[in-house]
Amino acid sequence: MPRYRWVVWILSWIAYASYYTGRKGLSVSKTSLHDRLGVSEGALGAIDTAYLAAYSAGQFVSGFAGDRIGSRRLVGAGMLASAIACAAFGASSTALLFGVFFCLNGLAQSTGWPGTTRSMAEWTTRENRGSGMAFWATCCQAGGVRATGLAAFLLGRYGWRAAFFGPALWLAVVGVAVWLWLAPGPAVASAGETATRERRAAQRAVLRNPVLWCYGASYCTIKFIRYALLFWLPYFLAKKRGYGEEQAGYVSTAFEVGGVVGVITLGIASDRLKRYSRSLLSAVGLVALTLALLSYSRIDSSSTWTNVIGLALIGAALFGPDALLSGAASQDAGGPHAAATAAGFVNGMGSVGAVLEGVVVPAISKRYGWEAVFHLFIALALLGALLLVPTLKSAPSPRAG
Repeated sequence: MPRYRWVVWILSWIAYASYYTGRKGLSVSKTSLHDRLGVSEGALGAIDTAYLAAYSAGQFVSGFAGDRIGSRRLVGAGMLASAIACAAFGASSTALLFGVFFCLNGLAQSTGWPGTTRSMAEWTTRENRGSGMAFWATCCQAGGVRATGLAAFLLGRYGWRAAFFGPALWLAVVGVAVWLWLAPGPAVASAGETATRERRAAQRAVLRNPVLWCYGASYCTIKFIRYALLFWLPYFLAKKRGYGEEQAGYVSTAFEVGGVVGVITLGIASDRLKRYSRSLLSAVGLVALTLALLSYSRIDSSSTWTNVIGLALIGAALFGPDALLSGAASQDAGGPHAAATAAGFVNGMGSVGAVLEGVVVPAISKRYGWEAVFHLFIALALLGALLLVPTLKSAPSPRAG
């Protein structure tokens, strides 16, 4: 492959990691919004829901657009729009405006995954895609950890508004860099009218592909759990396990740190264990997730290290299947002409679960307590594994050309 692939890999990695700075400010600032501005738990959940509903709907549109207009324009414009929405959120003071601007932020953020995975699909092959995407997909965890740490630092030092203004500036800088330097793959750059016809046919085939429907349904359960933890872990640790607001933000990053290990391990395994489909390895990871969740729900809440280790194990078991299904497996199924469409389709279906999280988690935690929330996570992890069963034989092989 041309040497320029490293520029694309690094820039797309930085870009998607940077998207998280535009979404983690809310989770870290929820306690401030609740205690200082009087925004209720129900309203905070509704803001999550508005964001995730827009994010889910936007995934389908962004996936189609990514294959049509290319990654550079899609991601560059999306990051600049997210920067504006974050700055507007930080300048607001009412629940209604918070909901409006975070909803617009969700639309802007939906450009990230289809756009960057499309770029990676252009610069990888099926033979190295599992390993390549494994290391690349650490942008999710690294970006989340960095974004949470940055938001917690800005909140503790300058107040909650800074947790939105700072990320807005960074998103704008990276968005401009993407617009200037994110190049298409060599095959795409030389494609002509024949490739255009093939792209349109491949995009139409996505909706008829039963493997992608199963991936999307399973990913729905995964994203419910992932976004519930991403959006509510700092709040849960502060309110139920006795941490200060800033410390809760830092402890919660163990979830994403553990995710780095899970993503790399499962991604490399999917290339090396060629006898087994990526969906089978994802199903095994989801079974491991049920065990990690069950163990964490029973640990001693007074021990910081126990909390950190428990959250890291959950992250490892969750982010591995998450990245594999939404990344390499979806790219394989979509093929070279519809990689962004397939990724957007799976991620869009998955985001339905994230939308439901915003309503379900606060309702269950308020009525039945957080123990019931973790029991729900366990049930969803098992369901996600079962939904992959029909794909175990029909999923595209990593060896396929």
